Formats: sequence, C-alpha cells, structure tokens
Amino acid sequence: MRNASSRTDEDLLASGDTDAFAVFYDRHARTLLGYFARRTQDPQAAADLTAETFASAISAQDRYKPTGAPALAWLFTIAARRLADYQRRGLVEQRMRRALAMETPQLTREDVSVIGLLAEEAAGALLAVLPPDQRDAVAGHVIDDRGYAALADEMHTSEAAVRQRVSRGLATLRRRMGRMP
Repeated sequence: MRNASSRTDEDLLASGDTDAFAVFYDRHARTLLGYFARRTQDPQAAADLTAETFASAISAQDRYKPTGAPALAWLFTIAARRLADYQRRGLVEQRMRRALAMETPQLTREDVSVIGLLAEEAAGALLAVLPPDQRDAVAGHVIDDRGYAALADEMHTSEAAVRQRVSRGLATLRRRMGRMP
C-alpha cells in the first residue's frame, strides 16, 4: 500500500480512511481558508467556514465517488454551499447577536494576520502559473470583483479580449487544480 501522502486526492477520499482524510485536509486547508478569507473579508468567518466545509466533507466522504473530476472540485462545491449558507444566514445571525447582546469570540491579531496572508498566498500561488495578461484579467475580475468593461478600459483592450483572457485563465487553473498533489 502506498504512503497516504503520495496518493491522489481521489484515492484519499475514496478510501474512507480517517488518516487518508487527514492528509487530504492537510493538503487543502490553507487554500480553502484563503478562498473564504478573500470572499468574506472576515478572518473569523473564513476560519469558521473552513471548519464547516471540512466537517461536511467528513460527513459526506462515504458518498464520494471518483467521477473523473478532481476531488478538489468536490471540496470546493461543498465550500461554495457553505459560503452561500453563510451569506444567507449572515443578516439574521447578526440581528440575533445584537438582540441577545452576544459577542463572537475574537481572533487574535496574529490569527487575523496569518489568515490574511494565507488568502493572499493562496490566490498568488494559483495566479502565478498564468501568463501576465490572463493573470491580470482573472485577478481583476474574479478576485477583485471588477467588471469586464472597467478592466478593458484599464488594460486598453476590448471587453471581448478581457472575457477571453479570464476564460482561458480559469480553464488553465481548473486543469492545474486537477493535477495538484
């Protein structure tokens, strides 16, 4: 039997083994934390959502079936659902906390700093593999949430060219994510 750290993500999840899942977790926890930190701009929420996503993944691991799609895509599907749930419940939860005078346990400054660095590191590592024109287009549209028209003006090109750069860049990232160790 191969060492768990040399196995593919798909093999790790399909095994149903707790130790194998721990390897999968170690491989992707930082990336997932960065994903949530970029989208929520809230380190506490990012940490909570990362924990919730992996808890959901552990619960669903017995239903995981390799389909040819990367296991990381399966994890990010769960993550996207947790993020949508967070966004839906956010306002209601904030109102309840204020009404009950409850406070969320605060992260330390060091925790906030580390989570912020992880968000930047995860995004930077993914984008580094792209050619500069695609990297700028993907970063501007996906990470900074800027429109195609604004990016086209800034890049002195057409909106169609920016759309194509984003599309090609995302396709490259999807392929690379499927090959991540």
